[in-house]
Amino acid sequence: MLQSLDTLNLSTDGAGLYEFTRDVRRFVNAAGVVTGLLTVYCRHTSCSLLIQENADDDVKTDLDGFFRRLVPQGMDWIVHTTEGADDMPAHIKAALTQTSVTIPIAQGRPVFGTWQGIYLFEHRTRPHRREVVLHIIGDA
Repeated sequence: MLQSLDTLNLSTDGAGLYEFTRDVRRFVNAAGVVTGLLTVYCRHTSCSLLIQENADDDVKTDLDGFFRRLVPQGMDWIVHTTEGADDMPAHIKAALTQTSVTIPIAQGRPVFGTWQGIYLFEHRTRPHRREVVLHIIGDA
């Protein structure tokens, strides 16, 4: 049984979806696991992870627009405002999505669908540096 652990540092320019599928593929390749499981974990509470279509950028635009409408800034009932008007809406968006995903590994590669990629979904409006932990376990 092999295991490997690494942390990606991803920079964002503000709200939106940031694909890091290539980084995940590189990590899996370097780990030498042929069959196993990859866990991808985001160490933050105001961004999240998504596995989503990566063939058409309109998907990212529409997802971001949907979440902005679903959880807009400026909701007057929000109590947590210490870190800015975008912070609590970012926490709500992260709660509605996920901070961890598990991806099967087969034949030494992550088992993404044909048009799938993995994204960091930044919910804050200003740039951030985000940590995403990758852990793989499996057989060589």
